[in-house]
Amino acid sequence: GQPRTSVGTYVDYLSSLVGWERFRASQFGIRHYCTIGLNSKEANNEALAEQVLDVLPLFLAKEGVVAVGEIGYDDQTEAEDKYYRAQLALAKELDLPVQVHTPHRDKKRGTARSMDVALEMGLEPGRVVIDHNNEETVAEVLDRGFWAAFTLYPQTKMGNERMVEIARRYGSTRVFIDSSADWGKSDPLAVPKTARLMLERGIPREDVEAICYGNALAAFGQGGRMQESDWLAPQPLDQRELYQGNSVLRGQAPLVDGLPVIPERVENALIE
Repeated sequence: GQPRTSVGTYVDYLSSLVGWERFRASQFGIRHYCTIGLNSKEANNEALAEQVLDVLPLFLAKEGVVAVGEIGYDDQTEAEDKYYRAQLALAKELDLPVQVHTPHRDKKRGTARSMDVALEMGLEPGRVVIDHNNEETVAEVLDRGFWAAFTLYPQTKMGNERMVEIARRYGSTRVFIDSSADWGKSDPLAVPKTARLMLERGIPREDVEAICYGNALAAFGQGGRMQESDWLAPQPLDQRELYQGNSVLRGQAPLVDGLPVIPERVENALIE
């Protein structure tokens, strides 16, 4: 909701994504991944955009960064086009997938343009995720070989009832869904809720598993930085670890591999 206006703000924001947020998630057994890019709205601030492009490669090289994104168009301005192309070139150079933001206004034309430019820049459609699709864009996205992602919201973009019908009509090939927990009215549990509704409405289980899990892993795993073994065989949890001297616990007893660690003074008192 609030645009960033200086490169220092951007650096702090991106640093938190690849640093503190990744650590914080790990302390509760969650494997954290992200995509990183200059978003389309802020690309219109060209002075800022130039500075952000200078630092992006440093962050795109970090562990857990699985794609360049979200990038693309908002108002479909010349500046947005310029920095969309620059970041597509960066994704190609770094051999990372791309996550594309399709515009809220004039979505059908903007979605087609997003794909046209990606192809012009030499990207393979199978390495580009076109996100925020709806009923008027999905057919072209799939016909052209791109990944079609859908962001589910309670009232805007795409609801779970509509998504069930998308799945019924188009199946699960290169289709997946995501949810949000952002500044608007959103539901971070939209994916499992939609999975349940799909099963209740007769969508085959293998399609539900692909749309709600497998396809996202396949799309974002192409950069080699995310694989299923990351969470099926996780590292032991140790909440005694700190991040730059900081803990997530706020005075709570730490867990080590699922068991609480009793402070020595308490343990001695119990023994006595």
